[in-house]
Amino acid sequence: MPGYFHETVARDELAAAVKAPFAVLAIRTDEHAVTQVAYLPDDTPELMPRDRTAVRAVREIERYLDDPEFRFTVTLRPGGTAFQRRVWDAIRAIPLGESRTYGEIAHHVHSSARAVGQACGANRIALIIPCHRVVASGGSLGGFMNSQTGDPLAIKRWLLVHERYRFGA
Repeated sequence: MPGYFHETVARDELAAAVKAPFAVLAIRTDEHAVTQVAYLPDDTPELMPRDRTAVRAVREIERYLDDPEFRFTVTLRPGGTAFQRRVWDAIRAIPLGESRTYGEIAHHVHSSARAVGQACGANRIALIIPCHRVVASGGSLGGFMNSQTGDPLAIKRWLLVHERYRFGA
């Protein structure tokens, strides 16, 4: 499966890079909180954590990959607008193994499904803020990460299967 560049990530700006079954996860920190987790191609070299927050983030990602019921506790600093943070908070509240449609999230945050989709695409902390749990109405996966390259829906599908999501249920 080809990898997906969430955005161009300079290796010297990374706090860590860890291999996952579906991509390499690039982690940025400000030494106190995770500021970004991005999906990079599978052939991207791993990078040992450079600070305590990166050590914790890598440890927690590895625990999640072993056990999808693991809950992340690492401190996050996702940036974004007040609206985006409301959407991301709503997404973080989606229980494991479940999904919400863009429309359901939009109703919750008093907005439109399109605006929710844009907020999902602006999520800088992939996986930990689980935008993969947001699906289109009618049961389709919808988009993922505002992708223009790679096969991000394969990543979304992998994550949902890992979390024991029941497709079509």
